Amino acid sequence: MNEPASPAQQHRQNLAGEKKAASRVTIIGMILDVVLGLIKVIAGTLFHSQALLVDGIHSFTDVASDLVVLGVMRVSRKEPDQDHPYGHQRIETFGTLVLGSILIAVGAALAWENTLRLIEGKADIVPGWPVLLAAAISVASKEWIYHYTRRVGLAIRSDLILANAWHSRSDALSSVVVLLSTTGAMAGFLWLDVLAAVVIAGIIIHIGWKFSWDSVKELVDTGLSPSDTEMLKDIARQTDGVRNVHELRSRRMGHDILLDIHLVVRPDISVSEGHQIGMHVVSGMRHALDNILDINFHIDAENDEDHSPTSERLPHREEILSVLVDRIGELPSNTRLRLHYLKNKVHLELFFDPSASSDVLSAERIRGELADCSWLGSVRVWVNGP
Repeated sequence: MNEPASPAQQHRQNLAGEKKAASRVTIIGMILDVVLGLIKVIAGTLFHSQALLVDGIHSFTDVASDLVVLGVMRVSRKEPDQDHPYGHQRIETFGTLVLGSILIAVGAALAWENTLRLIEGKADIVPGWPVLLAAAISVASKEWIYHYTRRVGLAIRSDLILANAWHSRSDALSSVVVLLSTTGAMAGFLWLDVLAAVVIAGIIIHIGWKFSWDSVKELVDTGLSPSDTEMLKDIARQTDGVRNVHELRSRRMGHDILLDIHLVVRPDISVSEGHQIGMHVVSGMRHALDNILDINFHIDAENDEDHSPTSERLPHREEILSVLVDRIGELPSNTRLRLHYLKNKVHLELFFDPSASSDVLSAERIRGELADCSWLGSVRVWVNGP
């Protein structure tokens, strides 16, 4: 009987499967783009359609984007390593930015060229009917590859694959524009063909800008939306043991989400109980958003936003023990000291076992001996039962 895979092994298997799925759909799309690009460029040139020619160039930009996707996906799906402990998904974001920039540059060049043609009135030849056939084939083919690519992108949670899917959809939309403009040109409105070329170039620019801007926002660590942030805060507040949430920071890395959260709990609970409360918060948040990669929670005994945070200059345990010995004398060996750092004071709890020593100190005596210590808050003494 085979043993179940460990989380690390499962993660490696997922990365390998995602890389394979992304490569397969991208190669299929690239072959289709090459074929459609050749058909449209040749048909546009032979049958006098500037719109179809621009649409063919658009298809070849799809080929360039497919090459970018193949290279980026190979790197971004590598396992985390010492230099990249959170993984390599940001490479995917950078690849999406490059893809968007390519689209903007190509679209701007085509828009400029065809705007000049439109102004100069160079549209004087009626496109031939094969232009309609080439555009119809392009619409059907690109719509199919869009749905296929989008399905894979959602399955492997890849923004880059989803961006490539929408690039294919933009090619299908531009071919629809070619169909309409060619029909109008055949009806006598020859300028529609050049106008359609400008419109298609505008579509290319719009898609490129969307990809680029979304990638820039991610690279500068733009957080979750206010609604998602508030939803996660509500989950934390409703978790048993959490008194308040006074800070939640988020950022994206590819499709994944990274969170840092400060949880306010009762100041007198143990470290392990505070950690357990944090784990319950993590579980609730992961149930709400399944693409959370990592949650770093910080347990606070008080709300730092209500007043100045507790100073790091307060004495630590060894210093306090030294003061107690100097002022009071040696404590019984089994005396336990618990410290609470709250509101810029140190609050002491001492636990004595009377069976070990008959000399049990009172809280009043300890307070009296430490009266000149500005850092002292409250003092409580506990005596274990017989």
